[in-house]
Amino acid sequence: MKIERKSDYVLISDEGNSFSDFCVFFTNQHQELAKDSIIIYLSSNLSINNQDISIFLEYADMHRESGTTFVVVYQNVDVDSFPETFNIVPTLQEAEDVLEMENIQRDLGF
Repeated sequence: MKIERKSDYVLISDEGNSFSDFCVFFTNQHQELAKDSIIIYLSSNLSINNQDISIFLEYADMHRESGTTFVVVYQNVDVDSFPETFNIVPTLQEAEDVLEMENIQRDLGF
C-alpha cells in the first residue's frame, strides 16, 4: 500500500496485494487522514466485488460531513450499483475532476 500527499488530496493506492490487507491498512491510517480529501485507487488486479467496495461508504459519509472529498477509483465497476452520493469512478483523472467540482461547490456554499 502506498500513501502520496498531493496538493489537494491524499492518494492511497494498493499495490496489487489482497483487498483485505488494503482494508486493514486503510482503517489503521484513516484516523491520521480524516481531515484530508482522499482518493482511494484500487488496482484492477484485485479480485473485488461491489460488496467489498461498499465498506468505503461509511468513510465517504464521514468525509462529506466534515467538508472533504472521498473518491474510490476502480476500473472494473458499475457506478450505477452505488448510491449517487458515493463517489466512485473508473479513472484517476475522473477522481481529480470530482474533487475539483466538490471544492468549487463548497466554495459557492452548496
